[in-house]
Amino acid sequence: MARKVILTVAPTSNFQGKEANPALPEQPDEIAQAVKECHDAGAGVVHIHARGKDGIPTNDPVVFSEINAQVRDKCDIIIQNSIAPANKPGGGSTAEDGWQTLDAKPEMASLDMGICCITHSYGEQIIEWTRSFLKKTAKMMLDAGIKPELEIYNNSNMEDVYLLIQEGLLTKPYYHTFVMGMNKINQAGTRYTPQHLQHYIDLLPKDSRFNAMGIGPSQLPATTHALIAGGGARVGFEDNIYFRKGELAKNNAQLVERTANFVHDLGLEVASPAEARDILGIPQLS
Repeated sequence: MARKVILTVAPTSNFQGKEANPALPEQPDEIAQAVKECHDAGAGVVHIHARGKDGIPTNDPVVFSEINAQVRDKCDIIIQNSIAPANKPGGGSTAEDGWQTLDAKPEMASLDMGICCITHSYGEQIIEWTRSFLKKTAKMMLDAGIKPELEIYNNSNMEDVYLLIQEGLLTKPYYHTFVMGMNKINQAGTRYTPQHLQHYIDLLPKDSRFNAMGIGPSQLPATTHALIAGGGARVGFEDNIYFRKGELAKNNAQLVERTANFVHDLGLEVASPAEARDILGIPQLS
C-alpha cells in the first residue's frame, strides 16, 4: 500500500499581506474560501493566522473562531491555529498573546520550540518562547485535547522536544514541522540545505511524524526533499507567494495542487483529512 502523505497549507500570513500578492486572503470569508479550494486540491491540514477588519494581524480568539467556523462549514480539513504573536506595526505583542488562539478550540496548534529574534522594519522583536513557556503551553494543549505542531527552527529546538516528551507533555505520534529558510529575518532560523533538513530528520524521536516548509525560493526544494525522505509538506502564501521565480501564484490551491502532483509522481497518495486524523492520532469529526 502506498504511503499516505499529509499536505498542509498556510494560506495567509503574519507578515506580508495583499500588497505582496493581491490573491492572499486576509478576512474570514476569503480565508475560508481559499481553504476549501486547497482542501479540494489535496490539503489535509490548514495552518491559520488572522487579521482584524483593519487588515492588521491579530490573536483575537473571536476572529479565529469566526475563521474556524467558516472553514468548518465548507470542509473537514484539520484546523491548526498559529500561536505566534500577532505581527502588529511597531510591535508590542508577546508570546503569551498567542495563547488566545487556543480559545478558538482548534484541533491542532503550533508550538514554536525555542526563543526567536525577528527582524522587522521597526526593529527587532524577541519572542520569548522559553522553556517554561513551552512546558506551560504544552500542558494547556494536552489538557484541551489540542495536538501540538512542533515547529523546529534549529538543532537546539529538538532538545526541548525530548524534554517535553520526558515530562509527559506530548502524546504520540509527535508531529514536527521543520522551518527552513527563515534565517534572513529570524536569528534562530537556518537556511534550507539538504544536509540541514536531513540532520533534523535524523534527530527525530521514535514515534514521530514530520513535514517541512520553506520560505520563498526554498519552499519547493525543502518540501520536495521532505516528501522523498518520508514526510509531508507545507505550502501556501504564508511561506511563499510565488509559483516560480518572477511569477506570483494565482492562489494557494495552485501551490497545493503542484505538491499533490509530486506526491502522485512519487507513487505515493495524498492523505484525506480523515486519514490525516488517523495518522496524527486526532479524533475524527463527529
